[in-house]
Amino acid sequence: MTIWTRAVRGAAVVVGAGILALGLGVSGALAETLVLAAPGTPEGFDGDALRPQTQNVVTQVYEPLVRYGRTTDAQGRESLDSSVIEGHLAESWETSEDGKRWVFTLRQGIKSPHGNELTAADVVWSWNKSFAQKRTGNFIARVSNVSGVEEVSRYEVAFTLSAPSSIFLKALTLYVPGIYDSETVKQHATADDPLGLTWLQEHTAGFGAYHLAQLRPGEQAVFVHNENYFGEKPYFDRVIYRAVPSGASRVTLLKTGQVHWIERPSVQQVVDLRKDDSVKVEEAVGVALASVRMNGTFKPFDDVRVRRALNYAIDQDSLQEAVFQGTGSIARSVVPSVIEGYDDSTFGYDHDPAKAKALLAEAGYAEGFEVELLYSDMNWWQQPMAIQIADQLRDAGVTVKPTRITSSDMRSRGAPAVQDMPFFAFQNPPIVLDPVYTMYLLAHSKGVSNRSRYNNPEVDRLIDAARETLDSGKRLAMMREAQQLWLADAPWIMTLYASAFEAMAPNIVGWMDYPDTHERWADLSIAK
Repeated sequence: MTIWTRAVRGAAVVVGAGILALGLGVSGALAETLVLAAPGTPEGFDGDALRPQTQNVVTQVYEPLVRYGRTTDAQGRESLDSSVIEGHLAESWETSEDGKRWVFTLRQGIKSPHGNELTAADVVWSWNKSFAQKRTGNFIARVSNVSGVEEVSRYEVAFTLSAPSSIFLKALTLYVPGIYDSETVKQHATADDPLGLTWLQEHTAGFGAYHLAQLRPGEQAVFVHNENYFGEKPYFDRVIYRAVPSGASRVTLLKTGQVHWIERPSVQQVVDLRKDDSVKVEEAVGVALASVRMNGTFKPFDDVRVRRALNYAIDQDSLQEAVFQGTGSIARSVVPSVIEGYDDSTFGYDHDPAKAKALLAEAGYAEGFEVELLYSDMNWWQQPMAIQIADQLRDAGVTVKPTRITSSDMRSRGAPAVQDMPFFAFQNPPIVLDPVYTMYLLAHSKGVSNRSRYNNPEVDRLIDAARETLDSGKRLAMMREAQQLWLADAPWIMTLYASAFEAMAPNIVGWMDYPDTHERWADLSIAK
């Protein structure tokens, strides 16, 4: 195998030809190329149709109307300030007295890499696309009470809300509904595909800092800087998103200086990498509950006594050590502890195998039962969690068979129209740090990430009322009650909130923690 060496800002990078091909015919000096290793290449570039690796990259291409503010600590390190919302693609906005109409004025002169200027028509088309798809963006519209979007003038766009919403501005910080260069996408639409969704599986058309230049499925995707970008020019002209399925190989590439960044190392890899001075590991407080979910439409999980029993049978402290290597935080609510309104006051599922057995006997399962626990490679913790859960439930008389399925199967089977998995491992971090959004996402009967058909009309009522309540005290009181009802219903086995880790070369600087847990390439640079 041919080996060659090139200089990257003074650091030697030795690359195996069969592992990482940098000769791509894409403009940009190697010194300005960021190389990432991920489990695979993105399987699509539509933020409304999330597939493996999609969210990682659409956050680099599609930018929002508004964004969170920035703050700098005493050491000069920048981070997001979620208490401040500032303009981004939109420079200003006004709202009606009743809070049901918002008019945003767009920045003029913003252009996509295809040369088209951002206008109100792009925003309207993009939101209508999400409405039509009835997926992620449509959910964001529903949870924030958006009922319609209209063009007021070339640079003014109006949002109509069905009711006032305390979530609305925060929701507009998201990558979805993405703001598309609608003129470019429409050029690739057909009568059978009026939204150009087929084209978006292998192309991008945003107004962000980067756009897709080349895709070789299963090998690599190459992104280049949008020369028309309205913001500050990123340090890296080019980003190579390389498919390296083996986690061990990704770590080796990072430790030997052949890549700058690896996507989502496992906690065991993090423990090892922290001992190596040639690597830097960043950690963010987890908002993703590494849950094991029970679908109450299937026996035996239709009986709340069974669901509670399984929670009593689980030793969270042991899971923290065995699965998370002492990292993560014990889960005591469906709302993460870092979100205002978190309430663990009624959590009572401390490890109690005797109580678990008694509840199972009361429910008619004195001899236990057998069940499959489905998991995938979507998250590093799923396999070890499934094994540990099976081991712990054995003491309560429950025989669990951990069964691996593909990530694509896991997503499709958990979709709102399917949801046919009785017992499975999954995580859905809230990408808006708000208790009402979190509860709607995970606990409302219409929540897109309520993948186990949890349905409590009183919980729905509280969430719906809180969505339309601007009084902070009243909203938080409703969310405390909703959390307590959810805990009593015990639809998930409560485990831990997994910390989010990023592993990178030691001279990479600029990383910030985002609610969606994905870095922004435009933030990153190499320390001088």
